[in-house]
Amino acid sequence: MINQVTLVGRLTRDPELRYTPEGKAVVNVTLAVNRNFRNASGEYDADFVQCTIWQRTAENTAQYCRKGSIIGITGRIQTRSYDNQEGRKVYVTDVVAESVRFVGQRPQEQKMEVPQALEI
Repeated sequence: MINQVTLVGRLTRDPELRYTPEGKAVVNVTLAVNRNFRNASGEYDADFVQCTIWQRTAENTAQYCRKGSIIGITGRIQTRSYDNQEGRKVYVTDVVAESVRFVGQRPQEQKMEVPQALEI
């Protein structure tokens, strides 16, 4: 069986780094991925895909990416379910990232300044 997905899109909000009780870093992001065709009004729609990024990749994503950053994710689709407060079963589908590529330039306010001692 094959379970592999590749997505390229923009982050819908700043990544928030968290740690599990076991100390593993995790970031949950939503990736806005444009569709390849126009809708009835002539505009491109987007799909909003929930993605989970783990460990060092999560730390790097939280450090170097912001809302609007373009990233590429390769991973696998995972489904899970839980019972909500009303007792109804809720099904969740997300992409668990195996690799992340920072595709676009960082947003303008995000560019890092080079310390004077390192300028060439």
